[in-house]
Amino acid sequence: MSLGLLRHWKKALLLLALAAIGIQLVPVARTNPAGRGEPDAPPEVRSVLRRACYDCHSNETRWPWYAYVAPVSWLVGSDVEEGRQELNFSEWAALSAKRQEKRRKRIGREVTAGDMPPWYYVTMHPAARLAAEDLKTLASWTSVGE
Repeated sequence: MSLGLLRHWKKALLLLALAAIGIQLVPVARTNPAGRGEPDAPPEVRSVLRRACYDCHSNETRWPWYAYVAPVSWLVGSDVEEGRQELNFSEWAALSAKRQEKRRKRIGREVTAGDMPPWYYVTMHPAARLAAEDLKTLASWTSVGE
């Protein structure tokens, strides 16, 4: 390798290192605001929801170490923000009874279809995997009112 090419590689690596450090300065909102009340559900349902859903669908997110390292922190922050917008168990009590029922049915459909929790989340959080018994527990709760 020529000396000139080696200098270009060193400069490129230095710029890459500076960029990696610089992106750490881009702020990501990692908040857990107070909620207005969670679902009035049986304890076994709440247990499954807390284990498999609350990190993205509540204001009780457990922020893992990689949620503090860009660019992964941007993805985690975006996923949590989107998850809370779609369904926030911390805001459940603020929903009308009709909306709660609609949300329960949607939860049932998405969980039964295997759409939730997402595969990439379960890969990093194996405890969130829904076993057959978990699916049965959620199915009984989400079919309330049918």
